[in-house]
Amino acid sequence: MDNNKVLLVDDEQMLLDSLEIILSLNGYEIFGKAKDGNEALEILKTGSCDIALVDLNMKGMGGIELIGHMKTLYPQVKILVLTTFYDDKNITEAIAGGADGYLLKDSGKDAILGSLKQLAGGNTVLDGKVMQRLTALIGSKNSAETEAESEPAKEDDKSLKGIGDDLTQREKEICSLLAAGLSNKQIAEKLYISEGTVKNYISIIYDKTGIHDRVQLAIALRN
Repeated sequence: MDNNKVLLVDDEQMLLDSLEIILSLNGYEIFGKAKDGNEALEILKTGSCDIALVDLNMKGMGGIELIGHMKTLYPQVKILVLTTFYDDKNITEAIAGGADGYLLKDSGKDAILGSLKQLAGGNTVLDGKVMQRLTALIGSKNSAETEAESEPAKEDDKSLKGIGDDLTQREKEICSLLAAGLSNKQIAEKLYISEGTVKNYISIIYDKTGIHDRVQLAIALRN
């Protein structure tokens, strides 16, 4: 694994120290540790990093504002939100601001390491709970229009209308699980297929729908 440089941004010193130990032991280089957005931006002036783990609720400059600055000044840096909050406001503002991933602090070490690997590979990462909140929020905003304009659809296909027309039944099944926030591993376990097979299906789905991001695909499926 490449030694990806990671910037840690959180106002809890104990968490910063814990993350530094965990990541260092797993091949990551700690580029710096900051207790708020202002300090993070100062550290970024000294060099470049690959990924930033950013808390949202901090004294001084918070995570939402920091994400906006970073995406303007350092667009190459992947941003993984690591927070305890997954309310509609924080989720939508973080993602709209340009966050590449959104993970809850109680996800555990393996989830954090897995998310960093996914981000380094160019993938978007969302905690399952966050994905459910996001898709539910988007679905609720469009429900009135959808109910007024659409005819009753089959339960299995109701979220796949339009972009799912060219998908096979298995591909639709995988889309439904993606929209529910399941990871590739969870989908593989649920459908009794390999994780590699799931990745192949998702690649085919991307090609057929023209959407090449699992978050955007999940959003589109809920529209």
